[in-house]
Amino acid sequence: MKDKILYTPGEAMELMKTDKVMLIDIRDSDDYAESHIQGAVNLPDIFYYLAETTPEGLEKLHEHFRQQLSAIGLTPDTTAIVYEDAYDSRYGGSCRGYWLLRYLGHARTGVLDGGFSAWLEEGLPADAEPVPTTPVEFAIDPQPEMLATRDEVLNCLDKPDVKLLDIRDRVEWDAKSSSPYGVDFAPRKGRLPGARWMEWYSFLERDGQIPYFKSPDRIRALCAEYGLYPEDNIIIYCFKGARASNTYVALKEAGFQKVRNYFGSWNEWSRDPQLPANEEVFG
Repeated sequence: MKDKILYTPGEAMELMKTDKVMLIDIRDSDDYAESHIQGAVNLPDIFYYLAETTPEGLEKLHEHFRQQLSAIGLTPDTTAIVYEDAYDSRYGGSCRGYWLLRYLGHARTGVLDGGFSAWLEEGLPADAEPVPTTPVEFAIDPQPEMLATRDEVLNCLDKPDVKLLDIRDRVEWDAKSSSPYGVDFAPRKGRLPGARWMEWYSFLERDGQIPYFKSPDRIRALCAEYGLYPEDNIIIYCFKGARASNTYVALKEAGFQKVRNYFGSWNEWSRDPQLPANEEVFG
């Protein structure tokens, strides 16, 4: 039985009646201050932090979020449910939060399916009240099987048994923009050698105005069109690991087991001129 990742608003409400639950809002502090799920804490660094996957970079990542998660009082017996406005509002930032907390060792982590938009659509409680927290000591327990580091990706470029999946927006894959932050935010445009491309939006569909993940059957069928199968060894990348986390969740929901997130992604890779890249402009 696979771990539960997605919680509908109703499921989250029911869980809060019987278990310790912490709702984590990853939106900007101004958005949070205007309105948020009643009782939710705000942690926008989950979306904004730009990671490096060198040993030094990972040590910095671990310490940064050890402090952040300690400050909000996240304990091992608490289920963390991460949310954004909707899956397409912050490039899958809630899934980035899920992936990050699970990678850091907090097993009881999920995503609010449909985000704040779905919560409000169901008429569930929201307010603008600040939420007091009681700091604790959050213990980091990294799960390396979830992560692909820069060096691991480099070593996999010529391995046919590892499939490298680029899920950035088309303009980035085509080498016409370096990032969602701006055309020239990163020093190089292009893609990792040997990568195949699926745009991350392709795993989502709208129910009314709110995007949700497609069914597991449809995700498997879509992946098969691109030569990706549940038994494959897959490394996903985007610009900073958010869209990759969104696709990570989609693939996990569809039964893919050997999936890793290159969390440093193009932001890290493009800044080292010694690392190979295909910089041909498409289209």
